[in-house]
Parts: sequence; structure tokens; C-alpha cells
Amino acid sequence: MNIFKKITEHRAEKDRLAWTGTFAQYIEKIRQTPELAMTAHSRVYEMIASQGNVEESGQIKYNFFSQDIFGLDKTVEKLVEEYFHSAARRLEVRKRILLLMGPVSGGKSTIVTLLKRGLEQFSRTDKGAVFAIKGCPMHEEPLHLIPLELRPEIEKELGVKIEGTLCPSCQMRLKTEFNFTIEDVLIERVLLSEESRVGIGTFSPSDPKSQDIADLTGSIDFSTITEFGSESDPRAYRFDGELNKANRGIMEFQEMLKCDEKFLWNLLSLTQEGNFKAGRFALISADELIVAHTNESEYKSFISNKKNEALQSRMIVLPVPYNLKVSEEEKIYRKLIQQSDMNHIHIAPHALRAAAIFTILTRLKETKKQGVDLVKKMRMYDGESIEGYKDADLKEMQNEFVEEGMSGIDPRYVINRISSALIKHDVQCINALDVLRAIKDGLENHASISKEDRERYLNFISVARKEYDELAKKEIQKAFVYSYEESARTLFENYLDNIESYCNWTKMKDPLTGETVDPDERLMRSIEEQIGISENAKKAFREEILIRMSSYARKGKKFDFSTHERLREAIEKKLFSDLKDVVKITASTKTPDEMQLKRINEVGKRLIDDNGYCPVCANELLKYVGSLLNR
Repeated sequence: MNIFKKITEHRAEKDRLAWTGTFAQYIEKIRQTPELAMTAHSRVYEMIASQGNVEESGQIKYNFFSQDIFGLDKTVEKLVEEYFHSAARRLEVRKRILLLMGPVSGGKSTIVTLLKRGLEQFSRTDKGAVFAIKGCPMHEEPLHLIPLELRPEIEKELGVKIEGTLCPSCQMRLKTEFNFTIEDVLIERVLLSEESRVGIGTFSPSDPKSQDIADLTGSIDFSTITEFGSESDPRAYRFDGELNKANRGIMEFQEMLKCDEKFLWNLLSLTQEGNFKAGRFALISADELIVAHTNESEYKSFISNKKNEALQSRMIVLPVPYNLKVSEEEKIYRKLIQQSDMNHIHIAPHALRAAAIFTILTRLKETKKQGVDLVKKMRMYDGESIEGYKDADLKEMQNEFVEEGMSGIDPRYVINRISSALIKHDVQCINALDVLRAIKDGLENHASISKEDRERYLNFISVARKEYDELAKKEIQKAFVYSYEESARTLFENYLDNIESYCNWTKMKDPLTGETVDPDERLMRSIEEQIGISENAKKAFREEILIRMSSYARKGKKFDFSTHERLREAIEKKLFSDLKDVVKITASTKTPDEMQLKRINEVGKRLIDDNGYCPVCANELLKYVGSLLNR
């Protein structure tokens, strides 16, 4: 890649996007594309909507967030539809501060960062183009130049709504530079940028004694007062506060409720009326989305103070809980590891899953639903079907505890522990046991965890270990069954012959004696029991298989071993059970004979080629499962 060629292309793209013209020319642009005059809230919503969405299991997933936010689809849908979409349609919610409230490392900052980065990119597209009065310190909407009394008629003609007034600086320039000839005022296209402080502002609380309100609203430039003669002259004022610079875009308040009260009161009129007070000027208009984030304890403290009622009423509080899906938690860890310099170290399959199982268990609450323990609940939350329970049961559990997901182990802690396992000297690969051991070691030295929670978490590590043991046995089971593929197919065909006879109320022919016999109930049940098919459910399961076979036959397709996932799993488990002694001996022997060595090599190759293992963790898995089976 030619680095300087890329830099040149980037510079050329910036030049291509540049546009400068008069207000008269801008009006023609608005006439053709009224959407150019959209509000900040509309711009954010259009940015998200422009990337599309998909519906999965009745839940909308927005592509804009899908690469960085995992397991929070419900929260994101609420954020987009109930806040951004409503605000974009000029409903009252746009006059509210968006407060993301949730536990540490839950994704609040990531959501805000995505919105800021997304706006920067969106402003570089035709649909998201932003135009401002050239030279305005607040890069304000050019339509503010139109006098208030003329607006109703012009709004009707252009198909837009004009809100806000000129900032003090532009009011003076209109008078001194353009002699009130608004059609000659220069307009330019601006690119939103946090780095350049255009349309994106960030305010972070610091020491209340030293932090100045000027950080938000701008300040007097004392060096120019002698030149301009008055503090109320706009030329003697720096419009460089975060509220000034965030105009037309997003204003982020980091850890908002840690701020001194005097900073928060500025937001009252800004949210409700779209303006704020600065210096010795009239109220200054601003069009910006104010998004803040805080943790639950600070929020509870804030709402308990009666003095904060006015500000509280101007907030839309969106709880951002932890993710509660194991598969999504794995994605979080994988993303964070890929961003590090340790992604060259191999991580064995299921290592991150074992960590995710532990983490999710710490966040779940015991349900009152009969027969559902935390492990079953965890599986149902992750999309697994549990016999005897329906979608309605899942929804009931999800609505049982409003605060579920607001406590437990955070991803940051787990990734720190995984990092400690990755950083060990000369390690080429880490497996699930390495990760769980690292998490356990961390818990023993974690000062902020109570004794009661520590004991509960240690128990969850044991549960995660048991879950991994089952996964490990399954991996070896599949690899061994592959080595005995002919046996698996024979068993599969035998089962199909038996259920066909059973469902059609016919006899079977014994392959050895030629006699007619009843279907082999013992064989069928020994297979079905492997996947938890009860005596009452066996008839429906067999009929479902037969219907599937008929459907395939009609379409001229072959119903084979890999066609039905649950049946394949049952066959694999049955064969593995029959071969358990062979597996035990093969996996745990220290001096394998020629046949055993051949089998070990076949299984190892299968694990490496198809299942994502490296030679190190494949060998460790074989030894580990051998020890499990010998217990």
C-alpha cells in the first residue's frame, strides 16, 4: 500500500467536499433538498437509519451498533425508537437530556463514542451534509439569518421549520460586514469533528474549585476589551465553550452527575427552550443533542435530592444493563483481544465461552419459575430451547426483575484476567482451564468483592468448569465419531428404518434370520434419550423425522446423517457412549499401540482442521477428556 497515495486521496476527498457560496445559493440548495436543514436529533437518527437494520427473533438489530455493541439489542432498540426517532420527529423528548445509566464497563461510553464517530462520518456524506454561516464560532444554521416575522411564509415555501436566532457574533457581523444584506452572507459546508471542535463537544468533570463555567459557555477575552470597549461586545468574547462548539451535533457529559450543580443548571433552558445564557448577552440558541452517562449509585443519590427535581424532569433515563447472553459476551472478549498486541497467541475453542458462562451467571437472578435453575435460565437467555419451556416462559423471566443485569462481574475485569493468562512467559496457547484459573486467582485478591459474593462467584467458576467439561467431551465425541463414520451412518440408517416401521405400524425384516419382527424400541429409545426426548415426546419426534424424510424425498434430496441437527447429535452421543471404553483407553494411554496412535492422529487432525484447535490445545484436550472419562 502506498501510504502517501492514501494521504493524498484523503486530502482530495476533503477538498471535494468543501463548498462555499452565498446565502442566496444556500436557499436554492434548501429548495431542492429541504432535509439539509434537519435538526441535530434528526441528523443522529438519519445517521443510524441510513445503515439499516435486521430483525432477529422479534428483536431489531441496528447495523450501526452491531459491530461494537453486543447483547444489548433491546436497549439499543429502545434508544433508537423511543428517543432518537421521536426526537427526530420534533416530539417533546428532543427537549430532554439523554442519560445512559448503568454499571461500569456496560457499554455506555461505547454507545456515545459510536454516535460521535458516526456523526463525523455522516457529515461527509451527501445526506448528512452540514452547512453553516462562514466564520461563525458556533457554525450555526444559515436559516437563522431570516428575520422572525418573515419565517412563517418562508417555512411554508421551502418546506422547512426554522428554530433559533443568530448568535451575538453573527448579529454583529451581519450589521458591520454585510449591512444587513443577508443574501450576500457567505455560507460554507462544515465537517463535524470532535478533534476540530466542530459540532461535537465533550465535558468531563474535574475539581469543582478549579473548574470554570466558561468551559461550558465560553469566556471574556480580556485582552480585547480595551480595543472594543465593552464586555458585551461579541468581539470581546470567546464563544469556545463546549456548548458553543457542540452546536449542530452532540454534546457529551462524561459522568454527568459528578458535576457541580452550577454546571447542570445551564442545561435547564438549553434542553427546554433550545438556548443558554453566556456572558452579558441575550440567550444564545443552540441545536444539540445532550447525552450523558452515569452509574446507578450516583443516579439514586441524584434523584433522592429534592433540589434536582427540575433537572430530573428534563431527563430521559435509559438503563444500560450488562449483556445477559453467553454467545454475545464471547464476542466482547474476542473484540477486545483482537484490538490488543496479544492476538498472535492462540485461544483454544470454548476458552472464552467458559469465561462468558461464569460472567453471565454472576449477572443473573434466581427465577421463581419452577424447574429452572440459573444454568437453564442462562441457556434460554442465549437462545437455546429447553424441553418443557416456551417463548412465553422466557419473556416472563426477562420481565421478572427490572434490575437484572445491573450488577455482577463486568467485562473489563474478565478481560484483565484473560490478559494475565495471555501474558505469561512462552505461552503459545491458552485454554478454558487457564482462563478459569486466572479468573479464580483474581477473585481471591479482589478487595471490593464481599466474602459472600466471592463464595458465590467461586461456585459459578465450578459451574462454568462443568459446562466446559461437557463441551470438551462433545468435541472429542464428534472427532471420534468422525473416525467411526461408517458406524455412525449404519446406526443412523438403522434408526430411520425402525421409526418408519413404527410410524407406519408395519413389521421389519430381520437382516440375519429373515423373520418379520417389531421395530426395535430399545434401540430407538437408547438414541432418543441421548438428547432428552421423553417417553411422552417420542412419538412426535419420530413423526417429525418421518415428515422431514418425506419432504426431502419429494424434492429429490437425500436425507442423510448431517441433515437433522438434533438427530445427528443423538447418534453421535449414542455411538460415543458405546465407544466410551475405546475413547478412555485411546485418550489416556501413555504408550499407544499402532491402532491407538492412528486413532489419536485422526482425532487430532479433525480437531485442528475442522474445530479451530492448534496442536498444543488439541493434545491437551485429548488428555483432559481421557482423565474425565477415567474418573
